Amino acid sequence: MSLKQLQRARALDLPSRAAMLYREPSVQQFWNKNRELLSHAWKEWEGDEKGNLIPLDSSLLNKDLNNAVMLAWEHPEKELGVQELWQEVAPDVFQCQFFDPDRLADLRGYLDHVWDAQIPLRPPYGIVLNRGGAMLDRRSEGYLAAPSFQAFYGELLNTYMRPIARLLFPETMGYDTQTLGFSIHYQPSTDASIQLHTDASAVTLNINLNLPGEEFTGSSVDFFDPTTNKMNGLNFKPGIAMIHRGRVAHAAQPITSGQRTNLIFWLYGDRGQLPPQSAARVAIDAKKRWTLPTVALDDYAPF
Repeated sequence: MSLKQLQRARALDLPSRAAMLYREPSVQQFWNKNRELLSHAWKEWEGDEKGNLIPLDSSLLNKDLNNAVMLAWEHPEKELGVQELWQEVAPDVFQCQFFDPDRLADLRGYLDHVWDAQIPLRPPYGIVLNRGGAMLDRRSEGYLAAPSFQAFYGELLNTYMRPIARLLFPETMGYDTQTLGFSIHYQPSTDASIQLHTDASAVTLNINLNLPGEEFTGSSVDFFDPTTNKMNGLNFKPGIAMIHRGRVAHAAQPITSGQRTNLIFWLYGDRGQLPPQSAARVAIDAKKRWTLPTVALDDYAPF
C-alpha cells in the first residue's frame, strides 16, 4: 500500500473546536465517514516510523508490579503480592507505582511521535481539546489505531487492570467485560479542570505520565468521602496510578503551572452496564479473578 491513505488523512479538515465541544452532528459524521481511512493511515504511519518507535511492552512497567502480576497469573493463590503494592490513599481509592519512572521518557517519546503524526485524533468530548487528548479504544471514532499501541493498550487492560480491579473491588467482576481509554493533557492555557462527577465505569484507572522533574502545580484530583462529606485531595507523581470505582465522586482542580499528562482506562459491563449501587463485596475464588472474559466485545462507548 502506498502512502496515499496517510496523505489523505493528513489533508482532512478537522471539525472546529466549538463544533466538537457542542457535539454537532457534523462531528460524528466526520469521524464515521473517515474511520476506515484513519485506520489505514495509522498502519501506514507505523510502518513508515518503525525505526523511530520504541517497543511498547511490559518493560515500561514498574518491575515489582509486573513481577507480582506475572506470578499471580501463573499462581493465582499468590495474588496477595499484587494487592500489597496498592496503598489505600482515600476511601476505596488505591495508588501504586505503575510505570517505571526511568522508562517514562520512552513512552512519552512514542506519544510525541503520535502527536506529530498529523493524523486526526478525536479528543475526549468536554474534557480536553488540545495536543495530548485522544481516544484510545477501537470503540471510539477517531481513536489511536496504530497496531502496536492497540496491542499494548489491550495488554494493560487485560493483563493488569482487570484482575487488579477484581482483587480490590470484587463486586465489579462481570461488569468489566468492556473497555474505554483516553488520554488527557492539562495546561493552564487550555481546559484546566473537571468539575465534581462520577464515571460511567465500574472501575477507573488513572495513570500519570509526567516525567521525573516535569513539575506542575495545582491539578490535584479530589475524591469525595461520603462518610465525612469532605474532599480528599491527591496529587500525582510520575508513573503513579490511582484506581477507584467509577461511582466515587471526584474532581480535577485547575492546573496553575506546568503540564499534566495522564492515561485513563475504564472497565464496564456489556452495553455499559454498571454494578448496582448496593452491590456488596463478594468472595471470589482467586483462579476466577485471573481469567479473561469470554463474552464478545461490543461497540458501545459511553462518549
